[in-house]
Amino acid sequence: MHMHTIRRATAMLLLASSLGAGAQDAAPSHPALKRPFELPPSADLSYDLSARQRGFSLKGDALITWRAGGGKYSVKAESRVPVLGTITEDRSEGTVDAFGLAPGEFWEKRLRKDPTTTTFERDSKTLRFSESQKTYALKGGEQDRVSVTWQLAAVARAAGDKFKPGTSWPFFVAGRRDAETWTFKVVRREKLRTGLGELETVMLTREPLDDGRDQTLSVWLAPARDWYPVKLRFTEGEKENIEQTIRAIDKR
Repeated sequence: MHMHTIRRATAMLLLASSLGAGAQDAAPSHPALKRPFELPPSADLSYDLSARQRGFSLKGDALITWRAGGGKYSVKAESRVPVLGTITEDRSEGTVDAFGLAPGEFWEKRLRKDPTTTTFERDSKTLRFSESQKTYALKGGEQDRVSVTWQLAAVARAAGDKFKPGTSWPFFVAGRRDAETWTFKVVRREKLRTGLGELETVMLTREPLDDGRDQTLSVWLAPARDWYPVKLRFTEGEKENIEQTIRAIDKR
């Protein structure tokens, strides 16, 4: 693959891995969202990764390490491509409280960039960022860009028949510099071909953010596989996207 092609496709991977950069004028207040939840079992999830940008394509793999138990949780997500190696690495760690996952720290590293840290200060009930001076009050239920997918899965596991097409599920999500509400809408039930064979899934799409950008995020959860996220897709415009589709699940 030509190096220019790698650079262009990698730029898309880095953009997608942020799952949206976050609104610059995020509201300073948000509701506390308490719902029933049931955390998925600890597991290592391996994915095939592909990206496409203006006719260029790039393939690699991703690994998510999910651990939950003893009132604590941790998630580590990495994506790798040939030649460049690891291009993204994210970590979320914290406890489990009455709202579900309660992040303590969200750490993000991008290729050739210094890592950033978002801190959920539980004692002072304040959300802080290493990349900005913004702060938010912690009221309960706040997530980060890594933990939100697992909080979504935990809520889905406990929701039963309430988790049906047409329903919406909002979460207050912190990124590198600020936080905002992400609302996931259940779109449909869908059969998905994966490295594990054909899976019955529930597809959700994050509703557009109030930042004017044409970005979407879709998540496929597999009810028969403990509601693990078996596919994720980020798109910007009509011709740029990144997907990671499950290849293997190793329960721990």
